[in-house]
Amino acid sequence: MSEQAARAHVDRFNAAVVTGDWSAFVASLDPGAVMTFVGPPVGPFVGRDAIAAAYAADPPGDTLRVRQIHTAGDTDTVAFEWSRGGTGVLEIRHGAGGIVALVVRFD
Repeated sequence: MSEQAARAHVDRFNAAVVTGDWSAFVASLDPGAVMTFVGPPVGPFVGRDAIAAAYAADPPGDTLRVRQIHTAGDTDTVAFEWSRGGTGVLEIRHGAGGIVALVVRFD
């Protein structure tokens, strides 16, 4: 999609971590969005409501810093680092109704 869209997603995530208000983050998702984690035994979460419930039940306590963004078609790939240490990759796929897929990989 675009580097700007990817940075906006990370900004919404970080704001939600800091404030505990996930409404803007969740509103950016397509109603049928799927969030998948590669590595930890959690998810996948299917649908905006399931993703919102997952963050409400077990909110992350760390924000992200963008290291690099690569865009190809409707997909942004964000290499990131956690503010407390550790790295990973976030894949964001966009559709007409918002973000349709999030894949999070931890290094």
